[in-house]
Amino acid sequence: MLKLHPSWPVLTHYEGRYLNRIAMPLGGIGTGTVSLGGRGNLQDWEMMNRPAKGFWGGEAFFTLYARVQGQAPIARVLEGALPPPYEGHAGIAIPHHGLPRFRHCSFHVAYPLAQVLLSDPEVPLQVRLEAFNPLIPAEPTASGIPIAVLRYVLNNELDTPVQAAICASLKNFIGYDGLRGQSRFNVNTFRAKGELKGLFFSSEGVPPEAEQFGTIALATTMPEVTYQLSWRPERWNGALLNFWDDFTTDGRLEKQPFYPQDTPVGSLAAETIVPPKGMAEITFLLTWHFPNRLSWTPFEGQQPAVIGNYYTTLYTDAWDVALRVLPQLGELEEKTVRFVHAFCSSDLPQVVKEAALYNLSTLRSQTCFRTKEGFFFGWEGCRDHQGCCHGSCTHVWNYEQATAFLFGDLARLMREVEFLHATDERGLMSFRVNLPLEHATDFGLAAADGQMGCIMKVYRDWRLCGDDEWLRRLWPQVKKALSFAWIKGGWDADQDGVMEGCQHNTLDVEYYGPNPLMGTWYLGALRAAEEMARYLGDTKWAQKCRELYERGSAWVDAHLFNGEYYEQQVRPIPKGTPIAQGLRHPMGTRDPASPDYQVGRGCLVDQLAGQFMAHVCALGHLLSPEHMRKALANIFRYNFQHNLYGHFNPMRTFALNDEQGLLICTYPKGERPRRPVPYFTEIMTGFEYTASIHMLYEGLIKEGLQCISAIRARYDGYKRNPFDEAECGHHYARAMASWAAVLALSGFDYSAPEKTIAFTSTPGRYFWSTGYAWGTCTIITSPQGSQLTLQVLHGTLQVRQIKIKGHQPFRLETLARIKEGSYITISVPKVDKTPGEVQGPRINQR
Repeated sequence: MLKLHPSWPVLTHYEGRYLNRIAMPLGGIGTGTVSLGGRGNLQDWEMMNRPAKGFWGGEAFFTLYARVQGQAPIARVLEGALPPPYEGHAGIAIPHHGLPRFRHCSFHVAYPLAQVLLSDPEVPLQVRLEAFNPLIPAEPTASGIPIAVLRYVLNNELDTPVQAAICASLKNFIGYDGLRGQSRFNVNTFRAKGELKGLFFSSEGVPPEAEQFGTIALATTMPEVTYQLSWRPERWNGALLNFWDDFTTDGRLEKQPFYPQDTPVGSLAAETIVPPKGMAEITFLLTWHFPNRLSWTPFEGQQPAVIGNYYTTLYTDAWDVALRVLPQLGELEEKTVRFVHAFCSSDLPQVVKEAALYNLSTLRSQTCFRTKEGFFFGWEGCRDHQGCCHGSCTHVWNYEQATAFLFGDLARLMREVEFLHATDERGLMSFRVNLPLEHATDFGLAAADGQMGCIMKVYRDWRLCGDDEWLRRLWPQVKKALSFAWIKGGWDADQDGVMEGCQHNTLDVEYYGPNPLMGTWYLGALRAAEEMARYLGDTKWAQKCRELYERGSAWVDAHLFNGEYYEQQVRPIPKGTPIAQGLRHPMGTRDPASPDYQVGRGCLVDQLAGQFMAHVCALGHLLSPEHMRKALANIFRYNFQHNLYGHFNPMRTFALNDEQGLLICTYPKGERPRRPVPYFTEIMTGFEYTASIHMLYEGLIKEGLQCISAIRARYDGYKRNPFDEAECGHHYARAMASWAAVLALSGFDYSAPEKTIAFTSTPGRYFWSTGYAWGTCTIITSPQGSQLTLQVLHGTLQVRQIKIKGHQPFRLETLARIKEGSYITISVPKVDKTPGEVQGPRINQR
């Protein structure tokens, strides 16, 4: 029986009906993707600068030919059987639905490493598809390659050799992205250079300036190949019949001329002999190159500007991608496997690892892109055929933590856009960035939570990188952004540390009056600004931030905590808050004295989001720890639904029936506003992660894990795609808040300026990443103390001080520069009540 790859880790196994919704994106950061379906099929061809859910695009399929000497040959498409439904006006709508497929199929994955096992009692070979795209933390360019690697491993359990071939067939659909454009005079050619042989797909009829203009390559390293540049057009699906008859006769393709047509199908067949009781493999590389990404916001009377793609500046065309990546492929795979193995071997709950790892696929989806200059941007999510909610929306991207801790350079590029391009002289940060960047401030509206969160993110990203010059470059704009809260009629015009003014926020409305959500984001920004100011010697500013923080924190605890959770004090809409000021948005309310769309006395799921972020930033508690722990317990008590059979929801449905989850807002004390905050009846994963991870930070482990388990149970492959957590669109950015669960349970924190690293004292093996280096930490405890082994698997880590929870912080005698492949082991005695009696740690380094 064919087994799984011995070196590839596996986190989740899927089979049967749990294959139905799987669509794992294959592609690089900012390159677009094609998705691997649960049956081993390719679907959702999203290469051409826009989402394309349900778009079959190239209608690609891979066909196995197998022949045992003396027996008739057998052919199967290398996919599992088609699942229901089967009805339609012309039968099944899936391309090539009438071709025979394998009876048995299972899907095994630890993103981005997917394995599909195929077997059939009538087929003499068992097949393992190994599909991946390089994903290496701290290497955004290596993780941003427009390639899908498809390796087919053929297993022969017979005592006789099996003649085999695999043929890849792909329609040249350049010019049409599933919504717009048209394929015209597309051309397929054969290319060979060095080890690489394959088909190059281009177009002579699609305008070179079109969004859908580009190239695709389908190549292999096998020495024996045959090919057809196009299928001969015939009526009644004769082209497919001719192909099938040709290839299934002898596993080879008869050479024939190119038949000009708009969408020619090209086929590439590779041959091999699978030895008795042995294996053979055939690898295909699918690459692409589409340079003409358009801006997300066309201006009045103008066409959208071409902003380009960073990845296309690195390669000439799709063939160049394959040529240049092939020599590096072994190393790229090894590094990817090293990362995934290190992560999956950590002693974290399965659901936490799934939530953190599988949501990384959003970075590769059309939610994210890099312009030709290299800047990193993101939609909030993706509709089926276009991005959803433009502008790297600050109040959504506030929540995600994966980018900073895995790709620090990309996170810092986002901060540069926010503060150096999207913040005007007044300090107003447009919470949606228009493109090209010369229009970055044109949106002209501020979000209170978004702006405060960006200040906290500058602090987070600086602590991870330790680049003081970068901080100094942003610092004047950071001060302006915080000062904007104090303008006349602003969020905290009276400068008492409490936001009372018109506060646009992530629920797409304005809050009027003090509330915990805006309150904790503001308190967190004040604390972050205080720390940065002290480091830079801006003592006066640091003192002002400290004073505002202390006053605000005391006020929120005294006036908004109702004994169970924090609530909002709704106030009338202040007079003189014009839309032009950038605070009030053109969303009307019926009665200024009693504004609509407020939380009021409700229990809001992310009421303490600013504290969640403060924990990620190691800023300490912003409010009373006792009050916040009680609030979290009651968020679980009141908002967690054990089933939804009786739940009324007038908005979007992301959970239903017997599913569980955290509601956005409940009203356990009654007094629900007539028109409360719009999404109050919904369940959305990014908000759930924020609350549940905060529970983990505060020691409510059981409750936090139950919430995360409920999310992943909904995205089980049967009901929903495990690699596509939706909110306002597919692959929603906020769901990448899930990475913070890794931080919370491992206790990981790193300060590059202080060269300090921290972990929990709970025994186990943990994965850590700073965005620039990554590795593992193993903690062993005994009655005498703890032993910590810190291993660097990528990059270099500088450490001077180590903190283990429950032990005193201790400094190393000299700065430790732990390079890739090295480790240090530290023995720390148990904490004694008398600090002076604690002996220094014992350090071993390789």
